[in-house]
Amino acid sequence: MPAPASIYLHPDDNIAVASRSIPQGEAVQAGPVTVIAREVIDLGHKIATRLIKKGEPVRKFGQIIGFASCDIQPGQWVHVQNVGVGPLSLDYAFSSAVPPDPEPITGRTFMGYRRPDGRAATRNYIGIVSTVNCSAHTSKYAAAKFDRELLAAFPNVDGVVPIIHKSGCAMQYGGEDHLQLNRTLAGFAKHANIGAYVVVGLGCETGQASFLAESQGLIQIDLPGHKTVKPLVLNIQDVGGVAKTIDRVIGAVRDLLPDVNKFQREPIPVAEILVGTNCGGSDGNSGVTANPALGYASDLLVAHGATSALAETTEVYGGEHTLTRRARTRAIGEKLIERIKWWEKYTAMFGAEINNNPSVGNKRGGLTTIYEKSLGAIAKGGTTALNGVYNFAEPMTAKGFVFMDTPGFDPVSVTGLVAGGANVVVFTTGRGSCFGCKPVPSIKVATNTPMYERMVDDMDINAGVILDGVPVEEVGRQMFEKIISVASGEKTKSELQGIGDEEFAPWSIGPTL
Repeated sequence: MPAPASIYLHPDDNIAVASRSIPQGEAVQAGPVTVIAREVIDLGHKIATRLIKKGEPVRKFGQIIGFASCDIQPGQWVHVQNVGVGPLSLDYAFSSAVPPDPEPITGRTFMGYRRPDGRAATRNYIGIVSTVNCSAHTSKYAAAKFDRELLAAFPNVDGVVPIIHKSGCAMQYGGEDHLQLNRTLAGFAKHANIGAYVVVGLGCETGQASFLAESQGLIQIDLPGHKTVKPLVLNIQDVGGVAKTIDRVIGAVRDLLPDVNKFQREPIPVAEILVGTNCGGSDGNSGVTANPALGYASDLLVAHGATSALAETTEVYGGEHTLTRRARTRAIGEKLIERIKWWEKYTAMFGAEINNNPSVGNKRGGLTTIYEKSLGAIAKGGTTALNGVYNFAEPMTAKGFVFMDTPGFDPVSVTGLVAGGANVVVFTTGRGSCFGCKPVPSIKVATNTPMYERMVDDMDINAGVILDGVPVEEVGRQMFEKIISVASGEKTKSELQGIGDEEFAPWSIGPTL
């Protein structure tokens, strides 16, 4: 039996979502009614199931995603040409619907690396950390010397990753930007997936290497056999130039390789996995297929005692009331709303609006407003209680479902999640985002089959099969098992292509001086 042409998500909805391209004139079964498509409705786009008068709310997921800017007839295409945003009167109802904890599941393990301080790693890299853009070339050039041929003698080392970026100077010394960059750099240097590291600066920048090391406790590296070494911290100006610094860094990494290679995979409880979730290049089916399936996997992780982190504050905007109700305590819910209010003020300073967030690609894929995008994005967080809200790159210490304040821009958002401790990333995409983020593996999930088949070399899982009738729960279980396999060493599609050296992107929130 062929799959239906549309998916009707909630009894209160006045639209349905096209699960394939619908030609003009086709009779479409949309929940309890049949409508005739008045025009072509592309995959992921919306078709009106009844008359929506001008000014009336447009509903998807049973929630308001916008308001009709003119009368919309049954069977019409519902999108930016006839829908706009408007003020929402959201009832946060803090902690009014905290779900019961799931029944605990024990016994599952993954094959990871156990660090001397007890943390669990899914990969085993050596990092070369640049404090400033001026030392980026030096770090990148030194890392490039350690190709596959050279690393063949060290099979337990996944690689040497340059942690490089475009900032580090022209900011207030000791200010919010400086401290946040410090926290982010340290989060990568001390990440469980980094077995050892070297820090490289220029020497005259605001973000001094010495300040980073001292303020963030980068004073020793613990290695197998109770061996402790002091990390190498270099400034190009002190060493005597780029060439000499590169030689010093290469020598230091060569000395570290034999010890880092001594780490071996061993069984570790699944409870020690921390998954960072993100969505990029989203489409109208992101909130129908991949994101709800990831939410199911998130609930399974929580049941196993693990942690699943939602992020992208600008992409929960308009749907935050669904999270505040799940907040374990009122204080957790209020911290989320404080971040939302901060974003409203922050964007207003630059004449920007959060509700302009959907990109050109998002809109082509069927997303009309930020409210629609947010409600679909929140589905990645599953259904369990919200146990914590964290600032950008802050260590995520709570178990269960948590939230981190990040921008919606994917590289920046994932950078914050990884700095906060995520040791696996699951990234859903409808348009086809080609993302990777060393030192953490990134699992790519396609929301629709045509894109999956077109970009099969980049996509790890096809959630588009949900549109063909495969249960969300089945794809969610597939994601959960993939997370365990990848945490145990299975390479993702982005890793097989070597993607991930360029995606470290600290969030700069203040002026460039």
